[in-house]
Amino acid sequence: MAWVSLIAAGLFEMLGVTSINLIHKYRNAFSVFTMLIAFTGSFIFLSIAMEELSMGIAYSVWTGIGAAGGAIMGMLFYGEQVDMKRIFFISLIILSVMGLKFIS
Repeated sequence: MAWVSLIAAGLFEMLGVTSINLIHKYRNAFSVFTMLIAFTGSFIFLSIAMEELSMGIAYSVWTGIGAAGGAIMGMLFYGEQVDMKRIFFISLIILSVMGLKFIS
């Protein structure tokens, strides 16, 4: 259950970061509300995950999901540059997260 909570925390983190981008783009209350809900959900699920997982593992995986997910969202939906170097390093983040799952 801790890993499911941690993945949910990472997905909420991605939504929160995406909402920040929408706030800069549209400056509306819906984007601000979405950001607040997303980051609140992210911290709640991270807290639940940390009841069973160590802080180092939980925080590393949470930030990895948020960083890789944010970069992927930027490339897919916001016109950020897509190149092999970027994909390679995002892949390293994802592989590192998977490695942390296997050792814990």
